[in-house]
Amino acid sequence: MWRIPGRSITTRIRFLTPLLAVVTAACGATTIGGGGEERQTPAHASSQSATATTAATTATEASGGPASPTPTPVPTGSEPADCPNGKLIPAVDIPAVHADPVVIPEAKIGGTTVPAVTIPGVDIPAQRVPAQCTEIAPAPGGCLGAASIPPVSIPAVEIPPVEIPGVDAGGIKLDPVRADGKRAEAQHAEGVSTPEVCQVEPKEGGIVSFVIRPFIIRPFVIRPFVIRPFIIRPNACNDRNECVPAVEVPAVEVPAVEVPAVEIPAAELKSYEVGKSEILKGDDSIAFTLRADVLFDFDEAVIKPAAASELRRIAREIGEKAEAGAPIAVDGHTDAKGDDSYNRSLSERRAQAVVEWLASEGGLARSRLKARGYGEAKPVEPNTRSDGSDDPAGRARNRRVVVSTVT
Repeated sequence: MWRIPGRSITTRIRFLTPLLAVVTAACGATTIGGGGEERQTPAHASSQSATATTAATTATEASGGPASPTPTPVPTGSEPADCPNGKLIPAVDIPAVHADPVVIPEAKIGGTTVPAVTIPGVDIPAQRVPAQCTEIAPAPGGCLGAASIPPVSIPAVEIPPVEIPGVDAGGIKLDPVRADGKRAEAQHAEGVSTPEVCQVEPKEGGIVSFVIRPFIIRPFVIRPFVIRPFIIRPNACNDRNECVPAVEVPAVEVPAVEVPAVEIPAAELKSYEVGKSEILKGDDSIAFTLRADVLFDFDEAVIKPAAASELRRIAREIGEKAEAGAPIAVDGHTDAKGDDSYNRSLSERRAQAVVEWLASEGGLARSRLKARGYGEAKPVEPNTRSDGSDDPAGRARNRRVVVSTVT
């Protein structure tokens, strides 16, 4: 222990008081980010935290009441639980921060009563960054839907200033000790989006060029931690050995908050050659529509040799683009001429003929292929004109086989 020879205890306290003030100022930590100041070291922070807890407990017991409860966050507005057209961006909960009030008991010094003082505690309510959805808009075949990520904000937070009052009574004089308030400003990241992109089929046939929807990313957002350092007013005694005790107000820290980055990956529709089939592509599917007149003779369910090259191309594209092991639907359709039950049977036999060809000649696993016949139930165009007369072109488009799968 330091000793100052030939000095009274009062003189010693007066000597040590400014020294304690210097030490306190040196140890007090401030905000990282913006001010370029450093946070206290972890070992020192632990020591301060333990001291602060002890002081807060003592103050609570002195006031005769328990610490105030921690507020519970109350979300405002509705938040998505799932995202039909995208992925859920989880909410970020920011916990409440609480510090107990500090009670300075009454003291009698030189016949003067120094009244009790309660230094207010700190209650910062919990905050919440709500859950959100990314979105990839539905798009027709041959297109990639528009993609978007919404904007996000982390709200500001502030720790109020604090002061331990001074004492001037009975030969004891102590100056007030103060710590300024600390604030972390709100942080924000703008939303990002990219438009729908579509393949364009050349009028004269040939190669349809690939298209890419580029990836988009909303960067991570951080609100830095803030800390109001602990402050201490030392004990002091006069020459009659009347004393005021030391008073400490613990440090208060609001932790940093991070909202992670969010990304929607790039997507691509590959190039392909225009053939005798129509191709419809979505974000996760591909379908080939073959005119029945290309595949079969009238009222027949036997594949014509001339259709082999087109079926081979379809089998190759499914092998390249389909999800591994995904089921492949082969659906037959007819026009509205003739009996409905006969048309359904004919459409099913034609679909089965395509299944057999794709399995035996196209190299696709038979277990993945399933034939269905719809007859005239699902036309793509009217079979008759508006005046009721027959429409041969419309009926020709309705006579078809559609091969589809998941990509």
